Amino acid sequence: MIDSSLKDIAAALRAKTVSAVELATESLARIEAGNPRINAFVTVDRDGALAAARAADTRIAAGDAGPLTGIPLAHKDVFCTEGVLTTCGSKMLANFVSPYDAHVVSLLKNAGAVMVGKTNMDEFAMGSSNESSHFGPTRNPWNTTKVPGGSSGGSAAAVAARMVPIATGSDTGGSVRQPASLCGITGIKPTYGTVSRFGMIAYASSLDQGGAFARTAEDCAQLLSAMTGHDPRDSTSLERSYDHYGADLARPLAGLRIGLPKEFFAEGMSDDVRLAVEAALAEYRKLGATTVEVSLPNARLAIPAYYVIAPAEASSNLSRFDGVRYGHRAAEYTDLNDMYCKSRSQGFGAEVQRRILVGTYVLSHGYYDAYYIKAQKLRRLIAQDFAAALEQCDVIAGPTNPTVAYGIGEKSSDPVQMYLGDIYTVAVNLAGLPGLSHPAGFGKDGLPVGLQLIGNYFTEARLLNTAHQFQQATDWHSRAPVF
Repeated sequence: MIDSSLKDIAAALRAKTVSAVELATESLARIEAGNPRINAFVTVDRDGALAAARAADTRIAAGDAGPLTGIPLAHKDVFCTEGVLTTCGSKMLANFVSPYDAHVVSLLKNAGAVMVGKTNMDEFAMGSSNESSHFGPTRNPWNTTKVPGGSSGGSAAAVAARMVPIATGSDTGGSVRQPASLCGITGIKPTYGTVSRFGMIAYASSLDQGGAFARTAEDCAQLLSAMTGHDPRDSTSLERSYDHYGADLARPLAGLRIGLPKEFFAEGMSDDVRLAVEAALAEYRKLGATTVEVSLPNARLAIPAYYVIAPAEASSNLSRFDGVRYGHRAAEYTDLNDMYCKSRSQGFGAEVQRRILVGTYVLSHGYYDAYYIKAQKLRRLIAQDFAAALEQCDVIAGPTNPTVAYGIGEKSSDPVQMYLGDIYTVAVNLAGLPGLSHPAGFGKDGLPVGLQLIGNYFTEARLLNTAHQFQQATDWHSRAPVF
């Protein structure tokens, strides 16, 4: 039943052909069987899941059920969960039990979703491969020698392996879209400010945004609709009316203008990804859409701008983890300064330390204007490029990743090569736009390829409609790995 759509699962729950407890038990059994090979979960909350499932069955019996009541769900371990470990994939927080729920967690708990556990991730969401986790790398269900993408790789792998039908993630530079692409599922990052960041442990505050994973765009629409809304505890949360993102799914694509940035189809994309993307675009044309060439002239500067801004914000955000109030504290030290140094060097992994050092450097006296301010100016130019391109089209399309999933350990010794894997995704976060990745075929070694759709601000419903119509005409999203 976990392999079914949310609509079918909800119908079965209402018809009493399956109970929420049975669904939770099935999900827990799949996790128990598959997690030793995939390492998608850091924490499995069996008792909490079964208690939540019993409460969901009570709501269903009373006629008080919503679309997500009784649906098994996994949260990326960046979201605080009351009474459950919230590690952020780090030794620094390996024993941290949150005293409160993140806003997203509260919303989904109130909707009746059943959290079965917390998923593995790159440490403090810093990475594109899910290899920097203190708890070991998550493995791609399509080939367990390959990475699942990051930083939300655990959530993507859990959905791809059919351990849960839906999962949450966070996206700072592509951390929902990239693993969705490499694991062959659908993932969406909404417009910055539509999902509250309260209780989502910060990496780069002006870029971080909660997102949703599911097999299909239709299921992503259900999950995202339950996650969005104004939160006064988050100063960047937008005060606006939020419609159900699935309202326009049935809209035909006739007349849709898809922009193809020439910069996305230049050097860097592997041949197998190019073939899958071109075939997907041909399918969109058959569905009535037209394609037009657009330009994002500053797209090549997105990587350097991102890797100045994001580490700078990380340097500030992670300064709170000092071994004083909570988190890892060194066992032996001579004075306060020694405790800080040892606790942070022991508690943070190599990638996190690298980004903290870079961020501190670009914010330091004499370098702030030379690096940080220039990166922010580039950010504005990138946003203006998107605005100009979206005047010529309704959505922008291109590859999500330049290659299919690569081998675990293949790029670990070369951080710059790993950073270049973000080439098609980071610009979307710099501009604060919504982006979606959906399955578009398979490439080398039978590994999934994702197509990225980018829209104007608050056009999530249009992106989901576009992907849904594609998925009605293709079956890439329905294929499951055997591992």
